[in-house]
Amino acid sequence: MNALVENWHPDIPQDSHIELSVVVPLYNEHEVITLMYQRLTTVLTELAITYELVLVDDGSRDGTPNAISHLARQDPNITAVFLSRNFGKEAALTAGIEHAAGAAVVIIDADLQDPPELIPQMLDAWRNGADVVCMRRRSRAGETWLKRASAHHFYRLLNTISDVEIPADTGDFRLLSRKAVYALQQLNERNRYMKGLFAWIGLPTTVIEYDRMPRAAGITKWDYLGLLNLAFQGITSFSTAPLRFVMGSGLLTALLGVLFTLWIVTKALLLGDPVQGYPSLISMITILGGVQLLSIGLLGEYLGKTYYEAKQRPVYLVRDVLKRGKSVDNMTAYKNFSSIKKETYAPFR
Repeated sequence: MNALVENWHPDIPQDSHIELSVVVPLYNEHEVITLMYQRLTTVLTELAITYELVLVDDGSRDGTPNAISHLARQDPNITAVFLSRNFGKEAALTAGIEHAAGAAVVIIDADLQDPPELIPQMLDAWRNGADVVCMRRRSRAGETWLKRASAHHFYRLLNTISDVEIPADTGDFRLLSRKAVYALQQLNERNRYMKGLFAWIGLPTTVIEYDRMPRAAGITKWDYLGLLNLAFQGITSFSTAPLRFVMGSGLLTALLGVLFTLWIVTKALLLGDPVQGYPSLISMITILGGVQLLSIGLLGEYLGKTYYEAKQRPVYLVRDVLKRGKSVDNMTAYKNFSSIKKETYAPFR
């Protein structure tokens, strides 16, 4: 029997004949879609297994929706998911994983920096018992030294302060077993840092190193501000260390203030030196004001996350789904997802 079939979960959705799903989130990637499709289908065809490509359009404003719609109508192995607007990559990944029906699910970016030719190696690791196969970047061609250095230090900082060990130097390029997919679907938070969620489920994980390539076409959609925001999202989603740091800073500032006050009093009583009020007063007010504003801002960030979670809005909304060249009723799809969750999450509770 095919090793992929042996690993199927008994509660796989109705498209249980699909052995491998490949999820590709896209946002303004019109230039690279054709090349991406050709390389993926070449690799997947050579595997001689049943597969599907789940292409998720995250509210693109170029020709991406038309391109993947055309592909979906020509190739019955493609499921095209169109989100109602741009919800961000984490939401697009969530949508792709929830629409994937394969026994194994591979996540890969459209820019081909992550070589599709590594998928057979990932499948081999999965056949050997791994529920999650992480792809660790050994090198990052086509990226500036600043981006490489900041990414290197960020992952190590995050692991230092996080309660969950998140594999360093890994992106979203990975394989998930059906068990891992069901486990992920139990995590309903709205503020999603997917790399952390992949690690949080704690299932058997294998790490494979590879060399990352430059973009095949187009330009990156991530600027430094966006990467900084994603990094802060990861830190605040998986650690309360910043709150403890601010509390420690407040205690240290208070202690220094007491010592400074004692020094001024002692100096005035013993040496008769009059207190120079204005400079010291302004300095103390500035320092304390800065610490207070930083503390309030950090508390506000965590409170804001609670605010968004309390509203219980969906992570994403779907405008349309094309499956086997035909439009799928979204409400029916949502009912199917709800049914899957109720029936298959019980073993993980």
